[in-house]
Amino acid sequence: MDATLQSAFNARFDHFQHHHSLALKHFKAANAIMQCRTEAMGGHIQRCPDGHEQHIQYHSCKHRSCPRCHALTNARWVEKQQARLLASDHYHVIFTLPHELLDLWQFNTRWFADALFQTARDTLITLMQDEKHLGATPGILMALHTWGRTLSLHPHVHCLVTGGGLDKQQQWRACPYSYLLPVAVVKALYKGKLLARLWTALTAHDLSLPTGITQGDLQRLLRKLNDKSWNVRIQERYPQGHGVMLYLSRYVKGGAITNRRVFSVDDEQVTFGYTDHRDQKRKSMTLTTEHFIQRVLWHVPEPGQHTVRHYGLYAHQGRAKRARCRAQLGQAPEQTDIAPLDWARFMAKMGSGKTGKCSICGRALLRCEDVPRTTRAKISIYKVPRPHRVQQDVRLDLAANQHRANGPPR
Repeated sequence: MDATLQSAFNARFDHFQHHHSLALKHFKAANAIMQCRTEAMGGHIQRCPDGHEQHIQYHSCKHRSCPRCHALTNARWVEKQQARLLASDHYHVIFTLPHELLDLWQFNTRWFADALFQTARDTLITLMQDEKHLGATPGILMALHTWGRTLSLHPHVHCLVTGGGLDKQQQWRACPYSYLLPVAVVKALYKGKLLARLWTALTAHDLSLPTGITQGDLQRLLRKLNDKSWNVRIQERYPQGHGVMLYLSRYVKGGAITNRRVFSVDDEQVTFGYTDHRDQKRKSMTLTTEHFIQRVLWHVPEPGQHTVRHYGLYAHQGRAKRARCRAQLGQAPEQTDIAPLDWARFMAKMGSGKTGKCSICGRALLRCEDVPRTTRAKISIYKVPRPHRVQQDVRLDLAANQHRANGPPR
C-alpha cells in the first residue's frame, strides 16, 4: 500500500465514520481526499498531435485539506504576496490559544478563528500606532494554523509584520529599536483583549458549551487564565519577509500534513515524521490509522472562512498607502498585471520532468475528449448517521444556565 494520506483514508475511513460523530465538513474533506486524481473524479485525455502517445489526466478535488493538488495554487499565492511585500525589515509574531480552551474551541471553531485574527490584529495595530513604540500603521499578513507538529490540536496565528509603518503625516517610519515590541506588553494586551471578547460572548450566550460544562465553570476558567502568562513569540528581525512568507505558503492550502511526511500506512497503523521543536531533531510517530484520520480531520477549516488575512498596509484596500511607502523606500511600483503562473512554467521552475509534451516528438500534448466519472462518491453525505457532538448540531438549553452576577476578570 502506498504511504499517502489518501491511502490512510481509503484503508479505514469507512470503519471510522461509523464509530465517530462527524460534521458535514469532515465527510466532504474525506470524500475529496480519497477521490482526488482518481477515476471517481473523471478527467480528460491528453494526446500527442501526431498520435505518438496519449494518457488520461484525472482531475483534482481542489479541497483545502487535500495535500495532492495545491502546489500550483500555493506557488501563485507566493508570487502574488511577493509583489505586495515592502522592502523593509519584517518580524514573525505568533499568537497561541491556551490549551485550557481547546474543548471550547472544538464547539466554536468559526467564532474562535475570527476572534484570534481580530485580537491579534487589534493588539499589533494598537501598540504599533502608539507613539511610545512606533507611532505608525504597519503591514500585517496573518495565517491561521490549528495543528502542532504531531497533528495535535494547537490553534495559533502566524503574523508577518513590517518593521515600520506609515505615520499620520503619511511618512514611512522604521522601528527605532532592534526589536518590534516589548513581548511582555504584547502578551498582556493580547490576553486582556481575548479574555474580554470571550467574557462578552459567554454572557451574551453566543458560544456553544461543551457537554457537562456550565457558564459558571467557564467564568471560573477565564479568571484562572487571567493569572497565567500567555504564549506570544516574536522572532528575531528578518531583513525581508520572503522567508516567513514562504513558510506560511506551505499551509495556505493542502492541510496539516504532506504526503512526504507519511512513511508507512496499513489497515492498523500510520507512521509519519515530524521535527521535535524541543531539540530540532527529526523523529517519527506511529498512530492507529483511525486516530491518525481523526487528527487530520481536526484541522479541516470551516467552509467559506478565510485562513489567511491581510491588515494595515497589506490590506487589499491599502494599495495607495503601499505606493507611498514604496516610493519612500526606493522600491519599484507594485505590479498588479502579472500573468498567473501556469502549469508548464511551474513544472519547469520546480525542475520536474513532467512538461506536458510528447516524449517522442516534443510537441505539446493536446487536451481531447473528457473522461466521465466512473463511480459516485464513496461517501454519501446524505446517508451517514446524524452527527451528535459537532458544532453545527449542538443544541443546548441556554435558559438552564443561570446568569451569574460575577464581573469579568481583572
